[in-house]
Order: sequence, then C-alpha cells, then structure tokens
Amino acid sequence: MSLSTARSFLSEACYGEQELDANSALMELDKGLRSGKLGEQCEAVVLFPKLFQKYPFPILINSAFLKLADIFRLGNNFLRLCVLKVTQQSEKHLEKILNVDEFVKRVFSVIHSNDPVARAITLRMLGSLASIIPERKNAHHSIRQSLDSHDNVEVEAAIFAAASFSAQSKDFAAGICNKVSEMIQGLDTPVDLKLKLIPMLQHMHHDASLASSSRELLQHLVNSYPSTPMVIVSLHTFTQLAAFSLIDIPKQLQLLLQYLRDDPRKAVKRLAINDLKLLAKKAPHLWIRENTQTLCECALTIPYNSLKLGMLAVLSTLSGTIAIKQYFNNAAAGSSILPRLTDLVKLAQECCYHSNLSVAAHGVVVLSNIAISCPEKDIVQLEQDTVLGVESLLMLCSQDSSPSAQTTLKTALTSLVKLLKNRPHLSQSAVEFLLGQLHLSCHSSRVHMCHALSAIATHLPVLGDGMLGDLVDLYRVAGHTSTGEQQELLVSLATVIFVASQSSLSLEVKTVIKQQLENVANGWTVYRIARQASRMGCHEFSSELYQCLRTRVASEHFYFWLNSLKEFSQAEQCLSLVEEGDYSGAMSAIAEALRSYQKGIASLTAASTPLSPLTFQCEFIKLRIDTLQALSQLICTCNSLKTSPPPAIATTIALTSGDDVQRCGRISVQ
Repeated sequence: MSLSTARSFLSEACYGEQELDANSALMELDKGLRSGKLGEQCEAVVLFPKLFQKYPFPILINSAFLKLADIFRLGNNFLRLCVLKVTQQSEKHLEKILNVDEFVKRVFSVIHSNDPVARAITLRMLGSLASIIPERKNAHHSIRQSLDSHDNVEVEAAIFAAASFSAQSKDFAAGICNKVSEMIQGLDTPVDLKLKLIPMLQHMHHDASLASSSRELLQHLVNSYPSTPMVIVSLHTFTQLAAFSLIDIPKQLQLLLQYLRDDPRKAVKRLAINDLKLLAKKAPHLWIRENTQTLCECALTIPYNSLKLGMLAVLSTLSGTIAIKQYFNNAAAGSSILPRLTDLVKLAQECCYHSNLSVAAHGVVVLSNIAISCPEKDIVQLEQDTVLGVESLLMLCSQDSSPSAQTTLKTALTSLVKLLKNRPHLSQSAVEFLLGQLHLSCHSSRVHMCHALSAIATHLPVLGDGMLGDLVDLYRVAGHTSTGEQQELLVSLATVIFVASQSSLSLEVKTVIKQQLENVANGWTVYRIARQASRMGCHEFSSELYQCLRTRVASEHFYFWLNSLKEFSQAEQCLSLVEEGDYSGAMSAIAEALRSYQKGIASLTAASTPLSPLTFQCEFIKLRIDTLQALSQLICTCNSLKTSPPPAIATTIALTSGDDVQRCGRISVQ
C-alpha cells in the first residue's frame, strides 16, 4: 500500500490535493526499503530519482542517500546494483549530501567482502562518487589493489573507478599512472584488458610531466601495435588527452592527418576524421595552413562519400573560425598562392553540385564562409560562384519534402543569410530568387524560406518594400486547407509581411491577412500571428486579432489573458504614434498608455490561477508602468524647468549654501 501511495505521488500527472510533502514521500519509500520482500525493496529504490527530481532539497537528499547506503551495506548484490544505478542517475544531486563521511563509510564497508561481484559493485559505486570524494586515500588504495585482482569483473570495475578518480584527483592520477603504464606494456596483460586500460590515460592532464609521459606511452602504442582496435583506441585517447591539456595539438594534428592520408583502413580514417573534428572545435587557432591543405587534398582524392562528408564537416567547422583566415593570410604571404588556394576553393565548388545532399550542404557552408573571410580583392568571381552554388542547392531541395532535403535546405538558407549579412550588395538578386522559389516550393520549404526572408529583411530593412507585394500576392493563395503545414505557412508568411512592413501595415495588407484567417486559420494560428505582430511592432493589428479571439476561448482565464494582451497592444500603439519633439503629444500618449496598461494588468491578474500565477508577467508589466510614469514625470520636470528657469543668482546661492543642486533653482526643491 505504501509503495502505491509513493508511486501515485511521484507520477508526473499528479497535482493538487493528492500531493504529499517531501517527508511523507520519503517515509513511504522507507517503508518499502524495510519490507521483507525483495521486489518491494527494489521498487522503492528505483523510485528515489523521481523523489530527488521533485524535491531537490539537501536535507531530504542527505537522508535518502543514507537510507540507500544502508540498503547497499546490508542488501544483496541485486539491491546494490539498483542503488548504484540510482546514484549514477542522480549524479547532479550528489553534492547536496551533507554527511559524506557517514555515507561513504557505509558504502565502503562492502569492499572487504569475500564476494568479488560485491567488491566490483562497490568499486563502481566509489567511481560514481568520485566528484565528492576525490581525495579519499582508502578509496585510492582499494582501487589500486583491485587492479591486481584475478577476477575480470572486479578488474573492469577497478578500471572504471580509476578513470573516474583520475579525472577528479591530481594525486591519484600521478600515483596510478605508472601502474597503468606497466599493465598496458606488460606481456601478461590480455589485449582486451589493455584496450580498456588505455582510455584512462586521457585523464592524465593535470600537469605537464604527467601529460608528457602519457603521450610518450600512447605514441609508443600507436607505433608498436598496428592492429585496428589498438590503433583506434590509442589514437582517440591521444586526441582526448591533447584536447584536455591543449598541449602538442599541432603534433596530434599531423599524426591524425598522416593516418587519414596513408592508412588504407576505413575504420581508422573514420576515427581520424572524428578526432580532427574535435580538435577543430577545441583549438581552431592551432590549425596551420599545411594542416588545412592536407585535409583538402585528402577530400579531393577520397572515393568514398561517407569519408568525404566527414572531411567536409571538419572543413565547414574550420571555415567559420580564425583557421580559414590564417589559411588565406599565410597563402597570400607564400610564393605559390594559386595552387594552394585553388585546392580549397575547388573542393568547395565541386561539392556544391555533388549528388549527395549532405556533401553539397557542407560544400555550400565552406564556400560561403570562404567568400566572407577571403580578402576583399579579387573576390567578385568567388561571390558569384557562391551565390550560384547556394541557389542551385536551394532549387533542388525546395521541391523535395523529405527530411534530408529539408535539413539541407535549412543549412543552405543559413549560409545564404550569413553571406548576405556580410555582403549586402548581393541581397537584391538573392531576395528576388527566394521570392520566385516561394511560388514553386513545397509547403515545408516555404516555411524555411520565409524564416530566411525575415532574417534578411531584419538585417536590411530597405529590401522590405520590394518584397511586400509578392508576399501579399502569395498570402492570398497560400491557404486552401486547415492542415498543419498550411497553418505554419500562414504564420511564417505573416511574420515576413510584418517585418517587411516595418511596423506600418496598410489597409490592403490587413484585409488580405484577415480574409485568410477567417477562411482557413484556426484559433491557435490566429494567436500565433497576433503574437508575431506584437513582436514586430504592428500593435494596432495585433490588438484587433486579440479582440476577435477573446470570445473564441473556453475558459475565463484565457479570456482575461487575451484581454490583457489586447490592452497592452493598445498601450504600445499609443506610444508608437509619438513624434520626436512633440512633448505635449508625448504626455497625452503616455497617459493613454498608462490607462490601457492599468486595465491590462487587472485582466492579467484575473487570468492567473494557482497552477499558473503569472508572477513574471505581472511584475514585468508593473516595471513597464513604473518606467512610463518616470518618463512622464521627467517630461513634466523638463517643461517646468523650461517655463521657470533658475534665477541669475542661482550660482551664488549654490556657492553660499554649499549645495550644488541649488544651481537649478526652485525645480530642485520640487
């Protein structure tokens, strides 16, 4: 009965009166832990992560972990395994344990068991607790001893614990490094055990000498053991160590590129590509021109699309960083600029028209980043090639609704927006192309194109007027059905129209949008469009949409919510009409806006519920009201100062009284 109560309490769909407080829930689970039935005990243990998630209080977590430690100490191996899983799932709550010593003491007592499985579970438990007990010497000693065990399960658990402690403790890493090295190089150590020991070396990055000895060992392993598993594990560990310590990354880049170029095994090439991608993200500034050039040459000659795709992914990461600028700057300083420059550009241009859409997408990204980062001179042809490559890919993907084509389309549009932001003179032709493709594309592609047009019009508002006519014509024929894609298209098109209109919608545009909304749009779509109108400054139109939506909801809380949004839109509309220098008009506009805001906050308060109190929204509007009142007071003060300037003797009065504010005259007293 107690577990069913706890289960119903911890279920996500349980609200209101059925909820119990944290202590009651812990007591219910404690009853399950003390049950004589193994099944009920296990069920109680696995419910603890939900308890921690619902009530992440240190006192409760401390008590709960102490109870779990007792179960770990007294229970069987299956219960210990359940406690281990709970500890690993609740890793972010471990730092909230208050009685760490008592908790570890209860867990650690099992390490002296005669059962190797129990010792193995305990070692994994200690490894999971490494973040809160990194310097426990008894744990360090037990791990070292267990590495010499004859039981494979215990040795594997010791390796896991040693890796966890090495990542957290400099002293443990320094003490265990020599032992791990001896085990890896020992002739009596099985190969499969060596493969599990090698990844531990990636954590030996706490000081230079430790990292240096680990790198030497890994270099020796790579040269001495040419088998595929050993090369893969050693290379990857080598890369992880370099990425953590940020030492010898240039040497690691050369090693990875050497294997990528010379090793015939696809698995090794694939690993080298993944590690190069990691180093491209971690340290792009350490990629010299020769590294990038070698990668380009490999990508040009590789016959496998999967590997070419991986290399292009590395290049697309590098092309958005300083590495690509270093490439061109160093190339410009060299004597043979054209062959080396041509390789990178040739690869990108070749891939832009590749039959594989993913390869083409990366080619477009690389080419657009080159066009952005390339020196200004002699770039006209490169810009034209980039635009042609992007447009051809967009034309190919815009009529295909498959997920891969849509992903490629989004990548190409992102690159186009980034290119136009840095090269504004290309925007006019690109916008005309997108508007033409909107009429020919499938619905999902139109949505992505609308997002791109919105971004372009936001960066370059001057293009808004030119695209408005085509967008309104398309909106007239956009919606014929009430499907989800059609509704999304209506929202996206409306957003572009709002951005292009620059906060001033004409009567014709309003009529077209309203007509489509009445014909095919559902209430949620109308609300989303109203929200976009508010975001883009079209407050008058959003107020009208909120007004018509108020009577279409089934709850009075929703009614008051929409009514408050209508009042806020009207208030912002009053403020948007203020002209610069018209202080009397500003005073009346602020007064009118404050009236609307007061009505709106009353409706907003009425819209709140115990489960949704709308605290942030109410406080935000109160701050907006306070700001407007302060601005109104400032204008009044400035007008008063203008009509009643300080007297001529104000400076003398200020010097006599010692109060410098008296220079302003009577306005300082007011």
